[in-house]
Formats: sequence, C-alpha cells, structure tokens
Amino acid sequence: MAGVLPTEKPGFIGRSRELAALRQAWQHSRLVTLTGIGGVGKTRTALRAAAESAGNFRDGAWFVELSGLQDSELLMHAVARVLCPTDHTTRSVEEALADHLSTKHLLLILDTCEHLVDACADLADLLLRAAPGLHLLVTSRQPLGIPGEHALLLEPLPVTKDAVALFAQRALAARPGFTLAGRNRATVERICTRLDGIPLAIELAAGRLRTETLEDLLDRLDDRFQLLVDEEAITEKAAGDPGGPLHIAFRHDTLRTAIGWSHELCRPHERLLWARLSVFVGDFSRAAVEHVCSDDILERAEIGELLTGLAEKSLLVRERGPDGERFRQLDTVRAYGAEWLRLLGEELPRRARHLDWCQAFAERGERDWFGPGQAAVFRATRREHAQLFAALDFALSTPGQEQAGLRLAGTLWFYWVGCGLLGDGRYWLDRARALGPDPTHERLKVLWVGGYVAILQGDSEAATAMLTECRSQALRTGHDAAYAYATHRLGCAALIRDEHRTAQALFESSLSCYAELDELNSNVMMAQVELAMALAFQGDLETAVGLCAEARSLCESHGERWAKAYALYVLSYAAWTAGRYDEAAKLAQECLVINYEFRDLVGVVLPIELISLFRASSGHSFPAALLHGAARRIWRKVGLPLFGSAYFNAPHEAAVALARKALGDDQYAAAVEYGTRLPLGEAVASALAEVDQLLRRSEPEMRLP
Repeated sequence: MAGVLPTEKPGFIGRSRELAALRQAWQHSRLVTLTGIGGVGKTRTALRAAAESAGNFRDGAWFVELSGLQDSELLMHAVARVLCPTDHTTRSVEEALADHLSTKHLLLILDTCEHLVDACADLADLLLRAAPGLHLLVTSRQPLGIPGEHALLLEPLPVTKDAVALFAQRALAARPGFTLAGRNRATVERICTRLDGIPLAIELAAGRLRTETLEDLLDRLDDRFQLLVDEEAITEKAAGDPGGPLHIAFRHDTLRTAIGWSHELCRPHERLLWARLSVFVGDFSRAAVEHVCSDDILERAEIGELLTGLAEKSLLVRERGPDGERFRQLDTVRAYGAEWLRLLGEELPRRARHLDWCQAFAERGERDWFGPGQAAVFRATRREHAQLFAALDFALSTPGQEQAGLRLAGTLWFYWVGCGLLGDGRYWLDRARALGPDPTHERLKVLWVGGYVAILQGDSEAATAMLTECRSQALRTGHDAAYAYATHRLGCAALIRDEHRTAQALFESSLSCYAELDELNSNVMMAQVELAMALAFQGDLETAVGLCAEARSLCESHGERWAKAYALYVLSYAAWTAGRYDEAAKLAQECLVINYEFRDLVGVVLPIELISLFRASSGHSFPAALLHGAARRIWRKVGLPLFGSAYFNAPHEAAVALARKALGDDQYAAAVEYGTRLPLGEAVASALAEVDQLLRRSEPEMRLP
C-alpha cells in the first residue's frame, strides 16, 4: 500500500524549524494540527513534512483535500475515496474506514479543516481509536480541540531572509532577469514587511512585476493599505467601541487586503470570471469553464485569455498533465471569489449552470460507454469526480433542483457499476430516492439503478424492493424503458438466489422489451450474458455458450469491452468444463484485464475465482490458495462473497477442496493468509502470471515460518 501525495510545487523556501518541530511532535502525538492564518503556507508545509517523513510509515502518507467540501455528511466519503475507494459493501463508511485502517501504519493529511472543524474532530477521534498505527496531520485555522492533539502555529516567513527569497523567486518567474541586489533588496524588504511575510500575499504581489516596477508596486501597496486603515478608523468611530463587532469585522487583515488589491488590479472581466470559477471544486478544464462561466457578458471566445491572465497574476494555478491543461484555485482565492459571486446574485444560477455541465458530461459518458471510448469515459469521469459530487450535493439539497439530482444520479449508472464505485453510488442513489415517491422518469431510473447496485453488493432484499417498486410504477405510468430495466435486474436478483427458472423468464422478458424499444447498449448485452448464466446453471451449457458468443461478437463490433468481459467469464468456464484448459485460462485472464482496467471489483474477483480453480486443477496448489486469499480480501470490499449463491460458489468450493487436499490444512491456511495481504494490483498480477513464475515467487515465501 503506497501513499498518495500531490505533486509538490517547486520552489519550497524556509520552514526548517517548523519541519523539525513537526517531526518531533509525531514522536509523542498521533494527531498534529498545523494552524495559522490563511495563506501562510499550511498545506505546502504539511506536504513537505509528509514527503520527508513518508518513509517512516509502512503504508505511506495520504492526502485528503477538504477545501471544496461543504457538507459535513460527505466528510467520511471524501476520506474513504482516498483511502479505500474499492469498498463496495453495504457497511457504513465509518465501519469500512475503521476496518481498512485497523492494521495500517500510515500518515493521513486532512487539509483545510476549519469549515468542518467539528466533523473533522469526530472523524479524527473515531479513526485514531480504531487504528493504533494511524497518524494524523491536520491543517486548519484552528485546532480540532480533542484530547491528545498537538497544535503547532505556523508563523509568517521571516522578512529579511525567507520572505525576501520567496519574493525574488516569484519575481524572476514574472520578470526574467530580475535580480535581488542593492536598492532592489531594500524595496523588496519593505514590500515583504508591508505584507507581513505571508507567502500567498507575497506571491500575488511578485506576480505584478509582469506589468509594474518594484517602486510602483510598493506605492500601490502603500495606497491600498492606507485606504484600509482609513476605513478602519471610520468604522471604529461609527461603532463607538474599538472592541465592538463592527470594528472586529473590519479588522486589518493583510492577506485579505492583498487579495482585494489583486482583485482591484484585475480587469472587470477577469474579476467576473474569478467569481464564477468559485463554483468549481478541485481542478477543472477550460471546456468546463467555457460552458459554466460564459454568457452575453463573458463571451466564450475570451475565456482562454482571461484564464491565462488570472494564472499570470498567481490567482489561478495552471497544471499540465497527460489529460491536457487543467486549472485550480487556491482555497483562499476561491473563497474570495465566492463572496463576490454571492454579492453579484449569481451563486444559485451559476451553480445550476455547473450542474447542467455535469449532466451533459454524464450523458456523454453514458452514450459513449457502449463503444470504443469506454476506457476514455472511465478516465474522464474519474477526473471529473469532484465536480460530479459537488453537483449532486447541490441538486439534492437545493429546492427546485431535485429532479436534476435524480437525473444525474441515474445517468451515472455506468460510473457506479462499471467503474467500481458501488458504495458511492449507493449513497447518492439512496439520497436521491428519499426525495419523494412521485414516479417521474428520473426517479424510476434511480430505482432500477439503485437495485442493480444493491444486487452487486449482495443486498438482495433491498434490491428486490427497489426493483419491484420501479416495475409496478413503470407499468402503471407507461414508462416502458424503466419496466424493461427493472425486469432485467429482478432477473439478476433471482439469479443470485439460485432461482434459475424465474431468472430465465425475467431475462427473456427484458430482452424482448429491449428489442421492442430498439435498445442496444451494455445493459442489453449484460442481460444476454446473464440469461446464459441462468441456462448454464440449469445444465444447458450449449445454449449458454451460443448466447455469450453472440454477445461477445456484438460487443466487439461496437468496440464495447465491459459487458464483453462478463461474456468471456462464462465462455471461460464452459471451455474448462469441455477440457479446453488453455483456452479457458486465456479467456479468464482477458476478462480479468478488462475489468481491472475499469476497477470493476465484481468483474475482477469472479475470474480470479476461476483462475484459482484452473491452478488447483493443474496441480499448482500454492498459487491457487494464494488467489483464494486474494479473492477473500476483494469480496470483503464488495459484499456477500459470490452473492451467497451455491452455483456461483461451485468453482470456489471445488478449488478449495483440491488445494486443501494437496497442501494440507495448515499450509493451505498459510497460503490463503498470505493472499489476503496482497493489494489489488498484486492480486491481479498473480492471477495473470505464468504458473512457473508464480511458483518461483510464491512457494518459498509460503514455506517461511
């Protein structure tokens, strides 16, 4: 288990004393909170400390950014997405997190907690109790206030050394050839003194050197601060109480002054875009900005230039990666923009526009999922994860947006099911379903998608209730598509209950409905594969193979891979029963490769179970037992092992009997235990490895005491 930290921004300056204090604090406290005013560098210092100390933690260092999270109910989900994104069981997120961390030795950074301080305190208390090897590093403008916390205050940079060095570094980026010497240095020191050594304020000021001289910069800064002092004097006199609420509300704040000054120096359209960008969470694309932020005032054609202008002023971070150019706002800058958005009266309409973009994005993903772009859909949807969740939260908590929230939750079925987010999907679908009983098209889709997710989690009772409600309401209101999908998924519920004749009838009925509706997509292909499973379990393997071969051919002709993988699973088992062992192994491994690419855990663990049977049958008992352990670990994250079905369980039981007989109880148990410790990627690699390679790697290790 390796840690995940963001790529560190180059040019870290100073903080040696603070980093040493953090290292010392970890020796006697498992909860360290780095406090300080906004813009003082808490996040960067925490990341530098984590990077330097990650090697001291067996399971690495992990980072969770909370600045864009507004709903405290989503805090657990945000942490779980980073630490255990593959847990899809019906357990509460709290239980899943506690269980996942119980044996780990890692450092977890919770960044920007001040707006969720009570919820973060509860989370920290829960996790520290559940996980004795967990260390927490929190950044917040105030401590969490729980027993055992060690709070460290991060002060501004010393002006004569580190603050000046930071200014010079950023000035050189803004104006190539800039040097720090003689008179220049004295002016820079005055600027840094005026900015109280606050790193973000210094960076914003240095960015102005693209268009101004040092002397002009200092003069403008003096004017801006004098204006604030005059405002404070007027406010104090009007309030009649130097310590009263009005005076306190307008208390001199260097960072806010610096940001406000930067705001004033922006062109009007830059200021407007700055405000509108505050609806985004995390990083975002130019295309998204063009859709969400443009209108008759801000034309789409000028968005690119405005983004560049904000980035050059250090008000926007521009990042280039394998997926192209992305942008991100620092939390303090984003918060300032959000205030202006509210003052402009644009918050709700602009967030609704953001929701519209997310819906259009999801609909493109749903459409392109059945085709050669599946892998690209997976990557793009993962990349926009934060935007989609922010839009769902807005829609499901804002009067008048409920149907839009239902629509988005249902449209994302391919993400919940096909991309390994069953747990997150269940949360949003249940929340959407609870909004009301009206049988709208949007709610009916949420019902059948929710039922599908619950089936894959092994929650057959809840699934049947949702699907039955969907089917009856669809029949009553004439929603033929919802009726077909609910019928299909009721067939799945019957299949995992080993009610194969009932499942067969439901699958055949749904396929007939799909044909009448002229539906052809991944769900239709899955219905055909699942019908094949029902027939195979009844002994009609020949018909099952024909159905899966046809589904495989159709998928390949459309470039579809996800549903195809399930057809390969059935074809693999059929090939093995017919004695075509090499073909069976290749089909199962191809199935595994595809489903691992999409992080579909159900689709990963099923072929692993088959491959363990193939290994055990060929006498390779150690690798087979190892895969049993790996599969056990994956099932814990999915739900009920093999759905509680005797028929899905048959290959597993056969493999267990063979491996246990060959190894003996003790050696088999040791091999399984070893397998349970394999991370997902290593488990998949083991299942894909050539047997001789696997034996050379695993058997000696298994025999160690």
